Amino acid sequence: MNQNYVPPEISNELGRFGPTAAADRNLYSRGMSTKTLIEIDGIPVTDLVKRFGSPLFVFSEQRLRDKARHLRDAFRRSYPKTSFAWSYKTNYLSAICQVFHQEGWIAEVVSDFEYQKARKLGIPGAKIVFNGPHKPRQILETAIAEGALIQIDNWDELCQIEALVKDRKEPLEVGIRVWLDAGVRPIWSKFGFSLESGEAGRVASRIITNPKLSLHTLHTHIGTYILDPGAYAVAARKLVALREQIRVEQKHVISCLNLGGGFPSHSLLHGMVGEPEQYIPPIERYADAITAVLNELPTKLRPELRFETGRYLVDEAGYLLTSVVAVKGVRHPVVAGADWTLRDYKEQLILGEEARTSYLIDAGVNLLYTGAWYQINVLPAEARNLPLSPVRLYGPLCMAIDVVRYNVDLPPLNVGDVLALHPVGAYNVTQSMQFITYRPAVVLIDGKGQPCIIRRREVLEDIDGPECLPDALKQGLSP
Repeated sequence: MNQNYVPPEISNELGRFGPTAAADRNLYSRGMSTKTLIEIDGIPVTDLVKRFGSPLFVFSEQRLRDKARHLRDAFRRSYPKTSFAWSYKTNYLSAICQVFHQEGWIAEVVSDFEYQKARKLGIPGAKIVFNGPHKPRQILETAIAEGALIQIDNWDELCQIEALVKDRKEPLEVGIRVWLDAGVRPIWSKFGFSLESGEAGRVASRIITNPKLSLHTLHTHIGTYILDPGAYAVAARKLVALREQIRVEQKHVISCLNLGGGFPSHSLLHGMVGEPEQYIPPIERYADAITAVLNELPTKLRPELRFETGRYLVDEAGYLLTSVVAVKGVRHPVVAGADWTLRDYKEQLILGEEARTSYLIDAGVNLLYTGAWYQINVLPAEARNLPLSPVRLYGPLCMAIDVVRYNVDLPPLNVGDVLALHPVGAYNVTQSMQFITYRPAVVLIDGKGQPCIIRRREVLEDIDGPECLPDALKQGLSP
């Protein structure tokens, strides 16, 4: 065979190439129905939009509590000495935090803002785990005075803490962040002290020999969306070995091992095809892998096991409701009561890849930080027995990158139709960006099935309230 031979590219009769070409040439190949989300906790999605506006974040309190209880039971079934801290950065809305505090979670914070928020919710300093690579001196002083568990990230932070505690009567309990190789790439070397180089052991020795400090916790966090439970077993075994080394060499028993979080929710990364269950192990497999390591220890030497859970708990409890505001790229817009013909679909396809049907919605990438990594499901709020076709979803921002989904199969939609984006409960609220538009309201459907606002929709005063206009600029425009 000629070495220069190149297999021919096969397209459909309309000249389109790629993995969808075969499906695109058959009107009915994608089916006549798609997954829908008609209601959330018994409340019609369209009713929520009518009442609270669009776009709209919605959270289910029942799903939050169910996930928390499932996680707790999975670990405590095999290791009763397990405790949990809620990761504020994942979603710091007060109502969300309070749900987990009611379920027994303490607070995990990574900034002065989050620390103050936890205290405002009534969480005492002794029930706050203070992480993060930068803790300003003022908030460190407060955290020390209130007895928070500060998990030290670097040598400079340790030096600052040593100076702040030199006049204390009782030693301050602290932890250290350890970065280690659990087989997950990339290794997050930005945080903490290296295990493999011996740095973690050296900082532990320095803390133990300081009468004003007491080393309480060894902490690590190997990454996020970790799909291999065995990686946690590796991390646990390495922390156990470091703990034993410290016990033998320093005659000090560390009370707690904190394995951070990183458990995946049922989101799919871009490029994954199929259902989440194909990729994401059940939480019981993570619990078994981790607790098996600790259960090898003699009963009297078993430490407290702690996690700082976030995404796993909240992601699937959150929805973003959005409305179609315009239809683009269609020569024959959908008319109420009219069916599309085969010719309509053919004409749509022949327009070409860049001119395919697109829907402009009122939610954009400013509200969907995680959309850069995760495939966000798009669920119509009403069922339609019409053939599906590949479409794009554009957001409302004047930015070319404001594309919610480049390719998603949907039935024909009209202006005003409501879509639910899911899951979006993790990070999207806390990392949403105020860019040319107001951030939406957030609603919680409580345990009794009643929706209530937990953050109102922004207004102009929320945005320009902190601004200051110099006197010289307060004059109006020149005539």
